[in-house]
Amino acid sequence: MSDESKTTEPLIERLFHIGAHFGFSKSRRHPSATPYIFGIKNRVEIIDLEQTQKMLESAKEYVCKLAAENKSILFVSGKNEARSAIRRGAEALDMPYVAGRFVGGTLTNYSQMKKRIDRLAQLRKERDAGELSKYTKKERLMIDREIDRLEHMFGGIAEMDALPAALFVVDPRAERIAIEEALKLNIPIVALASSDCNLDEIDYPILANDTSITSITFFINEIVDAYQKSRTAKKEGEPAVCPVE
Repeated sequence: MSDESKTTEPLIERLFHIGAHFGFSKSRRHPSATPYIFGIKNRVEIIDLEQTQKMLESAKEYVCKLAAENKSILFVSGKNEARSAIRRGAEALDMPYVAGRFVGGTLTNYSQMKKRIDRLAQLRKERDAGELSKYTKKERLMIDREIDRLEHMFGGIAEMDALPAALFVVDPRAERIAIEEALKLNIPIVALASSDCNLDEIDYPILANDTSITSITFFINEIVDAYQKSRTAKKEGEPAVCPVE
């Protein structure tokens, strides 16, 4: 399918083609997802894509407003299928991200986490300036290991100098720590969530396939595009149109 046909194709057909309608078995369904299930095929629950479309539009409208106010979004997912797309999406917007294990306290104990992030920034600065040469070979090896460890844990949020205005999460069921911390701090949550997730915890849920790389990438790109278009409109002095098409 060409890029042109993708842009002119009705959204529900695009959602169908990427497999967004595939949920899980009925035994795995969370009760909050029940109103959004269209039926069952080959023991797999089929998500009502008309409702998915409405959810996506609502989420994009919210993201558009965040962009108009220059507010930040923390992108989160440690799923193997989502890590690359989460990183690319966040970096396209210069937003913080966690594309791996979400460290407990990242939000609720941010002041302490910030000290570790600052430590990473300082070590990076010293390394790039060639200041590590003053240490012994063994000490430099230990410092390099510390940098690698901190990069792995905090590399995506190294530039995050305050709590985010919102979270975008892929599979909130798998990201319990992030969800619980956001709920505790009243940070709004936008999430791509399948039928096994508690949608009642999410401010802007998008019920769809959250296990397929194709589906995950599509929804991340939709959120990123909504933010980018709104931000661009503001830079050009034009009023943001939410939701963005």
